Amino acid sequence: MSLLELRNVTAHYGVSQALFGVSLHVNSGEVVALMGRNGMGKSTTVKCICRILTSEGTITFDGQELGRMPSHKTARLGIGLVPEGRRCFADLSVRENLIAAARTGQWDLEKVGTLFPRLTERLEQRAASLSGGEQQMLAIGRALMTNPRLLILDEATEGLAPIVRQEIWDAISQLKRETGMAILLIDKSLRELRQVSDRAVIIERGRDVWTGHITELDDQTAHDRLGV
Repeated sequence: MSLLELRNVTAHYGVSQALFGVSLHVNSGEVVALMGRNGMGKSTTVKCICRILTSEGTITFDGQELGRMPSHKTARLGIGLVPEGRRCFADLSVRENLIAAARTGQWDLEKVGTLFPRLTERLEQRAASLSGGEQQMLAIGRALMTNPRLLILDEATEGLAPIVRQEIWDAISQLKRETGMAILLIDKSLRELRQVSDRAVIIERGRDVWTGHITELDDQTAHDRLGV
């Protein structure tokens, strides 16, 4: 049974329909790339999973129907979100950001610091004083501190310097290699996605139009569906 499953999910922003029957699944221990051009519905799909946006259709997590469940309850079930744009608490310290939503489990300050040593060096600094890359590390660390069973990363490398982007990709690879955590990964870097993902789902105009093993995603499909 899939850890996360979406079946025929639709969603609206007011009167404008954004998703038209999206279906996808993520198995335990699997890394799935959710791909598509800008504005095609990737982040909307994430909002539906996390119950930030109301949707129709079926979304289940570990066999439990999420339905009208509020977002804080989905987080407690074990869904950790690294949102687009980082959204750290600017006036709180790194330590305070990390412990704000922490739950008991293997991920604690020490383990997050092992994954991102820079955060250990800056525990008492305000989040606002961090670089963009450090804030992204903090956003990932904050999600890990909830000890999720599914980690969702929405554009985690967007707008970062190349050296920092590589640090983030290295961390994602380490999570896959060492934790067996399920990961739903949204990014535009096809080369890196091929290296860490097991499967891919492509969304186009609010519909899932391609799904398969990442090795089956050929250059022509990538060009036609992703513009790369």
